[in-house]
Amino acid sequence: MVQPDTAPLNIYHALPKVELHRHLEGSLRLTTMLDIARSHGITIPASMLRLSGLVQIQDQDPLTFTNFLEKFKTLRLFYRSPDAIHRITREAVEDAARDNIRYMELRFTPVALSRAEGFPLHEVMDWVITSSQSAAKEFNIQVGLIASVNRHESPDLAEQVAWLAAQNIGRGLVGLDLAGNEAEFPSSPFVGVFKEARQAGLHITIHAGEWGPAANVREAIEVFNTERIGHGVRVIEDDAVTALAAERQTIFEVCITSNYQSGVVANLGRHPLASMLNQGIKATINTDDPSVSRITLSHEYQTANDLGLPLDVLKQCLLTSAEASFLPEAKRTQLVARLKKELSGLK
Repeated sequence: MVQPDTAPLNIYHALPKVELHRHLEGSLRLTTMLDIARSHGITIPASMLRLSGLVQIQDQDPLTFTNFLEKFKTLRLFYRSPDAIHRITREAVEDAARDNIRYMELRFTPVALSRAEGFPLHEVMDWVITSSQSAAKEFNIQVGLIASVNRHESPDLAEQVAWLAAQNIGRGLVGLDLAGNEAEFPSSPFVGVFKEARQAGLHITIHAGEWGPAANVREAIEVFNTERIGHGVRVIEDDAVTALAAERQTIFEVCITSNYQSGVVANLGRHPLASMLNQGIKATINTDDPSVSRITLSHEYQTANDLGLPLDVLKQCLLTSAEASFLPEAKRTQLVARLKKELSGLK
């Protein structure tokens, strides 16, 4: 876990935060995994420490995207029942609320959640919607949901997910995300699906410029007409794409620790977030997969401060997150106003 010593963590916990990029499948508690394994007869190490090695990044792990993605092979074993999915979702919302997150967009992959037991996609989506909205009320946090599809799967499957997501816009579904192995699978087969999703009223965010080059960021902006970029830190490898992103005011969902652990950034102290901001890119701070990375959003803000970003810049990143949220306009305006008021009292 990244824990710089620049300031007490409670300063960052006190920030009323917004999270735009958090995967449900990377947010499972170890204790919950053990409980589900026992109740469903899943063969995993009985030791918490050994289980952690399978599903969380360890200090001795190779910092590569293949090792990072490998953790999800074990994580997929736990979506074994409606009750398990309800519990995982509720706890993800609770953990965010405990970290003083006021609004979170939680993305989930219906296909991944359905595969362990062959659940129908519409039922999986309903379980996540029901649990997240109930937990949001219980823990006094606003939650929007983003349905995610993977590059290595078929566009037909993505179209099913997009259609179901559009049917649930009034129930907390706010967007559609393209994720997965960017290094080995192209985005181009999904252009039509995302165009139709946007026409149906879904907001769009695309993972790009993480394990793939800056050209993928250009494609996401110019071809997909995306509102936000997941990660996107390799944008600075191309001055023209950096200028395009700044001109279009595309929002970047930066995940500092994840970028380091997955090998995108070789040196944590040289993470490009500060450079992106200095070049006019609108960037936000997020966790990606808090359980896999063993972090909280408060830790990520602390890490950003350790990279040289002062508190006033962190506050602006936070407000950018609120302004870039996929909330309806009236609710977004209310969120921004509320956070501005709170932040003005934090020194």
